[in-house]
Amino acid sequence: MAREPAPGTGEVLASAGPDPGPGDRSPETPLPGGAPRRAERERWLRRLRLQRQLHDGASLRISALALQLGVFRSRVPDGETDLRASVDGLQDQLHAVLQELRQVAREIYPPLLDQAGLQAALCEAADGIEVPVAVTAPVGRLDPAVEGAAYFAVTDCLRALEPGGPPAGVTLRAGRDVLRIVVDGVPVRLASVMGDQVRGLGGEVTTEGGPGTGSITVSIPCG
Repeated sequence: MAREPAPGTGEVLASAGPDPGPGDRSPETPLPGGAPRRAERERWLRRLRLQRQLHDGASLRISALALQLGVFRSRVPDGETDLRASVDGLQDQLHAVLQELRQVAREIYPPLLDQAGLQAALCEAADGIEVPVAVTAPVGRLDPAVEGAAYFAVTDCLRALEPGGPPAGVTLRAGRDVLRIVVDGVPVRLASVMGDQVRGLGGEVTTEGGPGTGSITVSIPCG
């Protein structure tokens, strides 16, 4: 079905298809839009489950083992310097493995996004970007697939910015049927980066401004 681009110089980069109808966005309810979107949603749910297994399973066991080693070290006689050094080395390795595991979990599906939603997760991510980023996001919760796609679309865009560049702004508005994300003050060429994350859910990406800096708008069906 033909669609008009956004007002101004907007360019449609990815089709969202027909707008979905209203519905419950609980994890058990499929997103509307047919088999492709359901398959994409299931992919995000698998990522979420894997992240929880790493965060709540392996990470906790490694933390417990590190604590047990600390208790063991406290019982080592003062004269056993070699043994104490070995235990210290093991603890350091366990802490390094734990940090790597947590980083892997964040790249799969951030625990903060799972626990607290887009506002908290995007604000935390923005703090790590080497340009000033202002984030305005809803405090309410959306379908896990929509939240995951929105999070990685925004963070992939922000991480591609040149360090020390001009300030950027991120605004998310959740309507009855659509989550809209506007990223201002960024190169419009990064629209393709954002589109890669949302296309599977029927997301649509438009740009305004350019050919250099402008704004990118992403719409993800979530009704």
